[in-house]
Amino acid sequence: MPKSTRRTFVTGGLIVAATGAGLMSMLRSPASAKALTVEDVLFDPVNPVLGNPEGDVTIVEFFDYQCPYCKTNHPPLTEVVKADGNIRLVMKDWPIFGAPSVRASQLVLGAASLGRYEDANTALMETEGRLDNRSIDRALGRAGFDVAALDKAYRGDREKWDALLSRNSEQASLIGLRGTPAFIVGEALYAGAMGASELRDAVATARG
Repeated sequence: MPKSTRRTFVTGGLIVAATGAGLMSMLRSPASAKALTVEDVLFDPVNPVLGNPEGDVTIVEFFDYQCPYCKTNHPPLTEVVKADGNIRLVMKDWPIFGAPSVRASQLVLGAASLGRYEDANTALMETEGRLDNRSIDRALGRAGFDVAALDKAYRGDREKWDALLSRNSEQASLIGLRGTPAFIVGEALYAGAMGASELRDAVATARG
């Protein structure tokens, strides 16, 4: 997805479009309509949290490990989070590029079960191009992981992690996302990649 050009806002606890149209009008079928709150998206208790868990601003990124824009965007994102020191970073796995993306998400969530989410996430975000099982295993192996142990850890918590992936996908659909990356900074939604300066400005806006 190209650089961010569209912005929507979260108001009154529910996500609505910048034009003022409610989220429900963005859904294909009224029967599938469901209220989606800020709390649902920013504070899912199962989703791993990076940065400062007690930060005063939350950045959420919907991402895929095969998305080139996500991977290019990751270094400035993590640099802004580290330099600021008061940002919660929530990486929402949204594996939309096929089976390798799903496997990558599952293995990194397995790493979360072992207390090493950030290391595994970083290892795959540093890869280039499209992934397959071999390249995923190789990248995680270089980072010091036993892939079989990650798979076992994921399967041990499979019900929890699969439910999280399902919620992430449902939220992306309800919000009306069309691809990755997409960011929520505070209570503003930005579709597309964001550079360091844009991220800092968005954080400042959220605080202001």
